Amino acid sequence: MPITAISEKLSVSPQPSVEDIRSLRDRGFKTLINNRPDKEDALQPGTQAERQEAKHHDLSYAFIPVAASTITEADVRAFQRAVNESEGPVLAHCKTGTRSLNLYLIGEVLDGRMSADQVGEFGRSRGLDTSMTASWLKQHAARRPQVKGFFDKRTWSVQYVVSDPATGKCAIIDPVLDFDEKAGATATINADAILDYIRDNGLTVEWILDTHPHADHFSAVQYLKEKTGAPTAIGERVVDVQKLWKGIYNWPELATDGSQWDRLFAHRETFKVGSIDAEVLFSPGHTLASITYVIGDAAFVHDTLFMPDSGTARADFPDGDPRVLWRSIQEILALPDETRIFTGHDYQPDGRAPRWESTVADQKKSNPHLAGVSEEEFVALRTKRDQTLPMPKLILHALQVNISGGRLPEPEANGKRYLKFPLDALQGAAWE
Repeated sequence: MPITAISEKLSVSPQPSVEDIRSLRDRGFKTLINNRPDKEDALQPGTQAERQEAKHHDLSYAFIPVAASTITEADVRAFQRAVNESEGPVLAHCKTGTRSLNLYLIGEVLDGRMSADQVGEFGRSRGLDTSMTASWLKQHAARRPQVKGFFDKRTWSVQYVVSDPATGKCAIIDPVLDFDEKAGATATINADAILDYIRDNGLTVEWILDTHPHADHFSAVQYLKEKTGAPTAIGERVVDVQKLWKGIYNWPELATDGSQWDRLFAHRETFKVGSIDAEVLFSPGHTLASITYVIGDAAFVHDTLFMPDSGTARADFPDGDPRVLWRSIQEILALPDETRIFTGHDYQPDGRAPRWESTVADQKKSNPHLAGVSEEEFVALRTKRDQTLPMPKLILHALQVNISGGRLPEPEANGKRYLKFPLDALQGAAWE
């Protein structure tokens, strides 16, 4: 198996056999990175076999599968983290080594350690094709919004800062307020990391946006509004969710007019992030109020589509509907194929690194809930799967905060805040 040194720490290779993996430790490597999706051909061992063999020979292992035409910045950052966190030399492979090299080169250019003009010669000197890197960098430069994702491991959630390079204006989308249900403790770790990024990059917050009232984490919208003064927004159908849950919580004083946010967006309503045009799509099915933000070439779909290897969102919450979800997804998939899709959760199937960016083309081609699937098949698949899923562990905690725009309950006479949730309100939910 030929191995090509790329840097002091990184080497790349074509697909290794199981026997090749056994020799890597003796050759000084500490980590093996697999950049090849499973089932590309019948001869590759696959990630499970590679992981088992690497573990048996005391090698760290990372699975960051990419296709040459759909590499995202999130893939590049995951690759960089795997290399940086290794205790010693790293071998990365795909089928030929080219994708692994391109992940490295894109990161070097994005971080300013190499210019785009140097990429071609770097590859030629090592006998590898870097034309994909050049193409990726050209397309990346032409994309209007810059998107920074923040992954919260506790809730598997992805939060975003979407910024306009021309003006430095930005929007925050679906920020998380930290909550430990065991201790009943709240914190602002995630939100403060977002504020640090905004400050360090000289950005100005123009919007704080919710896609819907979340069932699995508290929203940090109100905290960030207090810190930045920026207006908050959500879809106008949030009022339907408020009315539904007002009854579930027996909460007569809850205002159900959406006044907890500064702006309620209608379907197809437009706004701007700096100089970048943005549009709202009403995307119900997961909830009554779910919306998609299309900002430039980027669509923020949260709990509608997951990464292609993870399928689609559940549709069994109160007033959810798999048929309505299907139709919402079709509207998203009618966007241009190159539209970047940013999802709100990633559950890391097969233990791969967190990922949150795909494209419309990726979803249509590779998402098993969508590719070659009819509406009736989707509804049957979604219904059967949802019957096996337990409710999110924080649904009754979080919604009483989130239908109030991220506001925690007011302190009582003793200065403490209290959550209230009903027993046996969600009949028929699967148990863990």
